[in-house]
Amino acid sequence: MEDKIRVIVADDHACVRVGVRHLLEQITHLTVVGEASNTQELAELLDTGPCEVVVTDINMPGIDGESNAIQFLRRLLHHTPQLPVVALTMIHRPSILMGLLQHGIAAVVDKRDITASLIHAIDAALTGQGYLSDHSRAAIARAGTPQSRAGVMSAGEWKVFTMYVSGLTIGQIAVKLNRSTKTISTQKRNAMRKLGLETEADVIDYACQIGLA
Repeated sequence: MEDKIRVIVADDHACVRVGVRHLLEQITHLTVVGEASNTQELAELLDTGPCEVVVTDINMPGIDGESNAIQFLRRLLHHTPQLPVVALTMIHRPSILMGLLQHGIAAVVDKRDITASLIHAIDAALTGQGYLSDHSRAAIARAGTPQSRAGVMSAGEWKVFTMYVSGLTIGQIAVKLNRSTKTISTQKRNAMRKLGLETEADVIDYACQIGLA
């Protein structure tokens, strides 16, 4: 019998996990080997059993009080870049969607597209092809091609940005990270530029979409 592709499903909503499992169980070459409701459980599953692909929400609770799974996924992709990750999301900001792919996420599936697109996304991820489901692709198309100057945020810029949107001031972040306010302000501006955010209202909207606020 042909070996099945082992999939771990992670989402903090049980109804989503049940729906995804039911969908994947209809596909003969796939098998769900574990479910997680947060990144702590996902990390434990990855430590205790092998899998070929991870299907995960990006807004579920994170480790050590993190408000979403993105930081965990960044670390996971850094240490195991060969493990394909399919991200499930309702986010529609183009800069975030493209940023997920830039950071190594193999495929992005809007939750409205799960039934039609998830299997295609998994197959694309396993063959090393980037994939965006219909709603995610349409969101990017409406905004036009992201500017190449934006680039990918560094870990330091992302840390400063998440601290800022959590409510800390530039001065408070500088003290916590033992950096100058000028350095912190520059990193915050760089993060906004790379995310395509121009105003404080954009920052708030982004933070709400991605689960940082």
